[in-house]
Amino acid sequence: MKSHFLPRRKKIGEILVGKGFITADQLTDFLRTQKESSKPLGQLLLEEEILSPEELTTIIGEQLGIPHIWLRKGMIDPRIVHVLPKETALHFQVIPMFRVNSVLTLATSDPHAFFVFDEVSKITGLEVQPVLCRADDIIDAIHECYQKEVSIDDVMARMDESEIELVSTGFEKEISEIAEMAEGSPVVNWTNMVLLRAIRDGASDIHIEPQASKFQVRLRIDGVLYELMSPKLEMHPAVVSRLKVMANLDIAERRIPQDGRIQVQVEGRKVDLRFSSMPGIHGEKVVLRILDKSKAMLDLNTLGFDPAVLERFKFLLKKPHGLIVVCGPTGSGKTTTLYSAITLLNSSDKNLVTIEDPVEYQLDRINQNQVKPAIGLTFAKFLKHALRQDPDIIMVGEIRDRETAEIAIQASLTGHLVLSTLHTNDSPSAITRLLEMGIEPYLLSSSLLASLAQRLVRTTCPECKTDYFPPKEMLQELGCEEDKQIRLSRGKGCSDCYDSGFKGRTGIYELFEMDTGLQSLILANPSIDILQEYLRKNGHGTLNSLGYKKVLERITIIEEVKRVTSVESV
Repeated sequence: MKSHFLPRRKKIGEILVGKGFITADQLTDFLRTQKESSKPLGQLLLEEEILSPEELTTIIGEQLGIPHIWLRKGMIDPRIVHVLPKETALHFQVIPMFRVNSVLTLATSDPHAFFVFDEVSKITGLEVQPVLCRADDIIDAIHECYQKEVSIDDVMARMDESEIELVSTGFEKEISEIAEMAEGSPVVNWTNMVLLRAIRDGASDIHIEPQASKFQVRLRIDGVLYELMSPKLEMHPAVVSRLKVMANLDIAERRIPQDGRIQVQVEGRKVDLRFSSMPGIHGEKVVLRILDKSKAMLDLNTLGFDPAVLERFKFLLKKPHGLIVVCGPTGSGKTTTLYSAITLLNSSDKNLVTIEDPVEYQLDRINQNQVKPAIGLTFAKFLKHALRQDPDIIMVGEIRDRETAEIAIQASLTGHLVLSTLHTNDSPSAITRLLEMGIEPYLLSSSLLASLAQRLVRTTCPECKTDYFPPKEMLQELGCEEDKQIRLSRGKGCSDCYDSGFKGRTGIYELFEMDTGLQSLILANPSIDILQEYLRKNGHGTLNSLGYKKVLERITIIEEVKRVTSVESV
């Protein structure tokens, strides 16, 4: 049978210029050198250290139309690897990953090994779809996979032992295993593999995106999207239908967006998946938001607060009444901070009420409510009714409009502690945003206790962490003496961190508290520039300076701090 691979598309030089590795002039010089030395262009780029071997392999794969993936646990179906003998797999340095109908996905590190693909096709009787992986990862996988007693992936091997179960959303139905629902289905196995991989790797979202000739699966890990794989487009409708079945949605409706909820049980814990589909020109795009409560950090002490900022924030949370707002763009961890705050405040002598959109984590002893705009239950209306429930502390998911802001401030002035969020770039901008909504300055100055702005920065991967001495320019930017020997850290990139050099995230938090000077300033309806100047004069730390402190503590790198604080107002 014929191997399955796409025809050659662009020249390597074109791809390199397009990706910004080299300029067009540099390419001309390299091609001239190549002609004189008779060396391959790739070898010249390796010698000049413009490309790493992994980057060169990836680019060659792109040239040939062969996708690149990271081979990790959860990617291989242990029931299919034995279609190829271990000796053959080691000899060719390939490993079968999974089979969909008559197509075998084969991991290889050599995109030019067409004879290997043909040979594997003859041995297995299947059409071969090659994907590129690191050679070391393939060898490790072979040694794990072909052991008699230990399978390549604990999750896939123990699927029949109910390690992943689909939890019914209806009370009348019992929990049933995915394997029992459609035993032997390649689409079910493939879907399970992607879900398990995402949950195991700590992804926050799974993106399933159809394109002209394929569909790509990407995972958002630590706020950044990484491509997992690019299967054939023919498989896409079946995968979307499978997910819709799991979410109890209409599989025949493909013209309008649909939203749903899936709950699976993995390793004894329940994980919620929020399903969202949207029709596009090539088919439905699906995004799954993963809400794994067991991995959520709902403890203020573990979020990355500077000790001084954390002490002041905890002090403010003990106030009997007032308004505290948490600020930042989407995805900056505001909701996690609010959940951590109410977890700290949660006690038997307090009545806590939350109004959220949606309720992300269900917490004990807290009265949680979800807004439903379709039937008129907005933040403002819910908040009015919540005040009749004798609350001590109220958490409002977001202040979106004047009505919600006015009710929240009135609640804070009448003996309630109110916590909420605003989409602003820094902490002083919370004041100007509320004033722009139409809140009277005298009410705001009397009710607002503090504003907390935050960002999430990726932390250096501990597996590939290396130390280095920064240049003088960087020391100057960090506010250090240029002649001082300071050691910083960064990640080289490894399979454990998707070659990014980062693993996990931590927060940086900018807190300003209301004082008599600010109260007087707010009464004059100040601009953001005036507020920021006041805070600077009073030694108020900015997100940028607090982020640089984490660089000096060797937790992250300066480029990462700049990336997340670039929208900060100056």
